[in-house]
Amino acid sequence: MKQKRIPMRMCLGCNEMKPKRELIRLVKSAEGEISLDTTGKRNGRGAYICRSVECFSKARRSKRFERAFECAISDELYDRMERELENE
Repeated sequence: MKQKRIPMRMCLGCNEMKPKRELIRLVKSAEGEISLDTTGKRNGRGAYICRSVECFSKARRSKRFERAFECAISDELYDRMERELENE
């Protein structure tokens, strides 16, 4: 029996390759809105992060989200995403 391939993605915080299901997707929609995508199915440009606040803050400090989405991200948006991640 053929084994099913597991999609792997890289975390922006720790740069580790992990199975897609273990990570949270951040998505930039066509309108330019950036938000957490817990389902992993929303349309738009995606970037992945571990489910830990440490990885999120590491990616925030090194501006990896801004590089991945090619736009500036406000502090209010970072704070809102961090609160959503903590509540996850």
